[in-house]
Amino acid sequence: MQLSWAVRTDPGLRRSSNEDSYCTRADLGLFIVADGMGGHVAGEVASRLAVETIQTFIAETAGADKNRTWPFPFEPSVSLEGNRLKAAFRLANRQIANAMADSADLRGMATTASAVLTGSSTACVGHVGDSRVYVLKDGALAQVTDDHSWVEEQVRAGTMSATAARQHPWRNVVTRALSGGGDPEIDIVELTPRPGERYLLCSDGLSGVVSHESIARMLGENDGGLDGICQRLIFAANQAGGPDNITVLVLEVDAP
Repeated sequence: MQLSWAVRTDPGLRRSSNEDSYCTRADLGLFIVADGMGGHVAGEVASRLAVETIQTFIAETAGADKNRTWPFPFEPSVSLEGNRLKAAFRLANRQIANAMADSADLRGMATTASAVLTGSSTACVGHVGDSRVYVLKDGALAQVTDDHSWVEEQVRAGTMSATAARQHPWRNVVTRALSGGGDPEIDIVELTPRPGERYLLCSDGLSGVVSHESIARMLGENDGGLDGICQRLIFAANQAGGPDNITVLVLEVDAP
């Protein structure tokens, strides 16, 4: 699968540091956005440690069989790529636990993570937390991932609108993350990307303040290429107040 990509990250207007991390390893077919939580030092450490651990595991298991998901069991209902992502996320969770055990300053840190792992003709999304993956297909934007957050659970239950969720004081309360506890449940979504589709990985610094409709419009634009799209998405988030760190990673599936 041939891919073009661009990425940008910005601290936003209200944060003095950037706790987001990302990975663009086209050689591995791996792209990640992670949003750290836990304060200036700890959140940055958590997201960076997760990205580094996932990237290393995927690199080490490239071309491997199912036995390379050890010490985690192989799930027959999930593709090999999906099993590799699940194992990588869970290993990252254990690395975060180890880091917290070694340093009291890091206790309580956590991170979200959303990753896309592509193969020759298929792709797999691994996800935990409220960073998102979107796909723009035939001009229509769809959210691939489900947020693990209190407000989005209310939206899915029909008790809160998406607009109200973006404004709710509990909008940053995450119900699932890589936080160093027991092995977390990782959502896996299997995909068959087609030429011309665009994928967006982003932290909630974008999705929490910019509407679905605005994201769809900007993701479909061609002025300035993929980097231009990233610039406009970050500008829109800052225009909406820029309350959080913003990371946007855009992928486009190219015709062979």
